[in-house]
Amino acid sequence: MNEHDHEAHNAHEAHEAHEAHKDHEAHEAHEERQPTAAALRAGHAARAESAAARAAALCHHVERHGAEHADAVWKAAHAARVAAQALAVLSESAPDPAADSRCARNAAAAAAQASQMGRLIAAADDAEPTALACRAALGASRAAAAAAGAGHSGRNEGLNSEAEAAEKAAVEAAEEAGWIRPGEQVPSVATGVRSPEVLAMLHL
Repeated sequence: MNEHDHEAHNAHEAHEAHEAHKDHEAHEAHEERQPTAAALRAGHAARAESAAARAAALCHHVERHGAEHADAVWKAAHAARVAAQALAVLSESAPDPAADSRCARNAAAAAAQASQMGRLIAAADDAEPTALACRAALGASRAAAAAAGAGHSGRNEGLNSEAEAAEKAAVEAAEEAGWIRPGEQVPSVATGVRSPEVLAMLHL
């Protein structure tokens, strides 16, 4: 290798080293921008708590207005209990975006099931708002499932934001349907014994 080639080789190596250093710095900067597990938990926990509250309110609503529908009362109570269990599991564990998002997903799914019972007992003149509320609850459930889906595991900020917006929309629709009364204290739902089926659903 002559002197010119040697200089060119050294320059090439220096350039590659510089580019590698830039890539490393960019990767570190990206890692620093990623929300921590604790920060992500706040969002997942808020959605899980909101969904569990929706399910509890619906359970109370169905008990008060649909006593003649024994099956609907039982299913609404079961859904509220599952949502409460999902929230309890989240609060008892260390922050883990994947697990936390699954808990939020299952709370939203349970709230959607409770919403179907609310629609089932609705009077004819409440058909439209209850249908809209049920649709919004299903939307919140789907958005929560997407945020917790494989490949995202509760860390995708865009999907998390969509799930948060969908949950807020579900709350607003539930209020319009009369399922939730702002300011009303809804009796807490006992979590009961966590069945193997529920734990399997939560991937625990």
